[in-house]
Amino acid sequence: MKKVLGLILLLIIVAGQFATAQDDVKRLYDKGIHDKRPIPYPHLREADVMWSKQIWRIVDLREKMNQVLYFPKFPMGDRYSLIDVLMGEIKSGVIDVYNGDDMYNMVEKVTLDDINKKFGAGEETITIQDPETGEYKETTIVRDINTSEIMQYMLWEEWYFDKKHSIMRVRILGICPIRIYTDPETNMTNKVRVFWAYYPDFRNTLANHEVFNPANDAHRISYDDLFMQRRFSSYIIAESNVYDNRLINQYQTGRSALLEAERIKEELFNFEHDLWEY
Repeated sequence: MKKVLGLILLLIIVAGQFATAQDDVKRLYDKGIHDKRPIPYPHLREADVMWSKQIWRIVDLREKMNQVLYFPKFPMGDRYSLIDVLMGEIKSGVIDVYNGDDMYNMVEKVTLDDINKKFGAGEETITIQDPETGEYKETTIVRDINTSEIMQYMLWEEWYFDKKHSIMRVRILGICPIRIYTDPETNMTNKVRVFWAYYPDFRNTLANHEVFNPANDAHRISYDDLFMQRRFSSYIIAESNVYDNRLINQYQTGRSALLEAERIKEELFNFEHDLWEY
């Protein structure tokens, strides 16, 4: 009898430990990043910046590495695409955004109505034919924002050499969603820069939203982690220059434009490399 009671007691203890372990696993995977703070910028004095250059680059969401910024197309629980995170902050009215047509200044503020127009949203009156009577009549349709049309982002960056720490660093100044869509009237593919967002204004929000980590479900990262750790693929389209900051495609085309983008990228690397002696 004592052996039976001892065996029952042992089973109860093991079951309790197993339940505790299960609870721990549940807490592990329920743990979110909603209270996470953005990675702090390293302290920087103006006197420590001995060299800097502004760079504009495109992050294309059709590339496999960048698809974590595009999906999910619709919110899934606490997961949002990058554009839905940005639009959520804009709709709250707390943070300002700026005219997307101006690549080099974030001065002219835009409203939510302006952004809706860039998305092609709003009411539109069209003429349709009644299939029964054959008569033509006007009707009003309401178009909603389709955030899945955001297929690219433009990043505005400042690369600089910090002489105090002898290292090349980069800070993202702005992020601009680019809408790519087919015009139903002309059947042509168009690109529209929707707005410029000053990146530091959105960092707290980006740090509190999880981005899917394809390598490890247990390792949660935020959108701010992704950008700060440079976990994206991109190509350069412009650098600050004497020619009114012209784009690469204004003076090079095709393969030559790709080679020019690689030249600028290599120049950034070589600048830091050449400062060291071996």
